[in-house]
Amino acid sequence: MPALPILRLGSVKDPSTFLDHVQKLGLDLPYEADLAAGDASPLAQPITVDGLKIGNRWTIHPMEGWDGTADGKPSEATVRRWKHFGLSGAKLIWGGEAVAIRHDGRANPNQLVMNEANLGDISHLRDTLITAHKEKMGSDDGLVVGLQLTHSGRFSKPNDHFRMEPKIVFRHPVLDRRLKLGPDYPVMTDDDIRRLIEDYVHAAKLAASVGYDFIDVKHCHGYLGHEFLGAHTRPGDFGGSFENRTRYLREIVAGVRAVAPNLKIGVRLSAFDFVAYRPDPALSSPGKLGPGIPEETPLPYRYGFGVDEQNPTAYDLAEPAKFLELLQSLGIRLVNLSGGSPYYNPHIQRPALYPPSDGYQPPEDPLIGVARQIHAHRQLKEKFPNLYLVGTGYTYLQDFLPNVAQAVVRKGWIDSVGLGRMVLSYPELPADVLQGKPFNGKKVCRTFSDCTTAPRNGLPSGCFPLDEYYKTSDTHVKLKAIKKGK
Repeated sequence: MPALPILRLGSVKDPSTFLDHVQKLGLDLPYEADLAAGDASPLAQPITVDGLKIGNRWTIHPMEGWDGTADGKPSEATVRRWKHFGLSGAKLIWGGEAVAIRHDGRANPNQLVMNEANLGDISHLRDTLITAHKEKMGSDDGLVVGLQLTHSGRFSKPNDHFRMEPKIVFRHPVLDRRLKLGPDYPVMTDDDIRRLIEDYVHAAKLAASVGYDFIDVKHCHGYLGHEFLGAHTRPGDFGGSFENRTRYLREIVAGVRAVAPNLKIGVRLSAFDFVAYRPDPALSSPGKLGPGIPEETPLPYRYGFGVDEQNPTAYDLAEPAKFLELLQSLGIRLVNLSGGSPYYNPHIQRPALYPPSDGYQPPEDPLIGVARQIHAHRQLKEKFPNLYLVGTGYTYLQDFLPNVAQAVVRKGWIDSVGLGRMVLSYPELPADVLQGKPFNGKKVCRTFSDCTTAPRNGLPSGCFPLDEYYKTSDTHVKLKAIKKGK
């Protein structure tokens, strides 16, 4: 039976059309037609987690803008984005920004860096967000603000937008080939890793000193923490067994608690992964990407986490469940779940109709990707009812996002709905939904992926189609020229 054509959600305003298509795809996506407002909404319910009162069930994901200064400080655009996070009305700000713990871990030359010289500026981001939240919501009661600390590992580009300087944990047959890493390219030593852990702990101590409620020990999207979880083939103290592959996390947690005992810890986790995808060369042409197809790889596929070793285009939640059990035993209750990586399988991580410039046409209806994340996260929530789990992958739902969000939270499939790209175009979405205001369809993200295509080409990120700040900028002129191939 031929696959259904992809439904272009941006043109759909009738819920019955949306729900009919969901049914034809065979997906289980809960939907509530009537959105509750105020205290009657499941999305408005407060909860106390690990001593932190979280005032509602909306979360803002870390949204890096590739717009800091060369020395790792925030720019005007960075401050503006954090102000929007405060205006959103969401009560859990998960990291705000991916902040590198040291220079060689930057994902780009404009990523923020946590150090003593930048501490005042990174503190100002938090203050700006809180002030904006008070203005919008009347109070900062129940507002929890964290900071995502990261090392970009394999995807580090600290000095030049177009020159990778990878720090790798193990040899990967597909990703090494993509990055043109020869057989002699160095793998981080155990001593290298221990020095990095010390830097991580120091960065966390700095974050605690300026009032951040928690830090995120990032384990997602192909970056260093995530790569450790897939280091099955690495020898030594940080690879091979599950115990060794989680040693990086355990030692960071122990170090942070020794120097900042009141700082809470969260983990953003790619709860499953797939093998890397590439555009189908048989269906690609100059200026036109083909649909994504999986890279050929030897089996068993021993280079990922939460992936079926015999079928790496399917997930296996056995080890992710084991990882959540470890977090629970460490007293970590804040967990933000994602999936895959924007670098090598973006249709898994951020379902979209329009691919970024380094991606591929969707190999499936993006709604399938939305449902995949919702149900994987649901399975983990059922196993770990005492963890506070934030879900990812909702932006592609577009005008129907609030209806699905309310339903999944009411059903207990997830504790909080996280928003990423959507808040670049429509930062007030959570507040509007909670206050019963009309949903502003003109500001809804349509997943054009310009916010990814721009940084892939050395430009700052932002919502170029819908945000006047970016739409009228010189950067947009450059981006349009790049997309036209000029």
